[in-house]
Amino acid sequence: MSSGDPAQPPRRVDRAGIVIAALLAGLAAVLVWDARGLQSAAMYGMGPEAMPVVVASGLALLAIGNFIDALRGNLPARESADPVPVVLILVGLALLIAIIGFGGGFILATSALFVTTSAAFGRRAILVDSIIALVMSTLIYLAFDRLLTLSLPAGPLERLL
Repeated sequence: MSSGDPAQPPRRVDRAGIVIAALLAGLAAVLVWDARGLQSAAMYGMGPEAMPVVVASGLALLAIGNFIDALRGNLPARESADPVPVVLILVGLALLIAIIGFGGGFILATSALFVTTSAAFGRRAILVDSIIALVMSTLIYLAFDRLLTLSLPAGPLERLL
């Protein structure tokens, strides 16, 4: 050994990292392809197709960086797979879609997602998280609805405001 450094095992290509990079690149491609179908009503400047392209560009950069790190073996070691947090977040997303789909509105839907996500990260204060979620969702709704005059899905709570 030359400089007294402990011998490090050669790094291996991280196949899961390459798969993640490919999925990110695929998602970016789908966004760009989908944005091409948006009708631009703007006579000049940017139309509605600009934002998906910006998001796709960011995803493409993440894919490239992830791919390079995966080839070099520089991605951090993953912890053991615990499916419970993933399932909780998926349940939250399903609740978000279902609540909005059945007319429950933005506030209840985002509150459900907030509570399930906080539980996925290990918090067990469901009541406190529910109160925080309702307050935050209401403030976000009011900001979008009143200040920005952008409509969000309305339900029974939104009609009271």
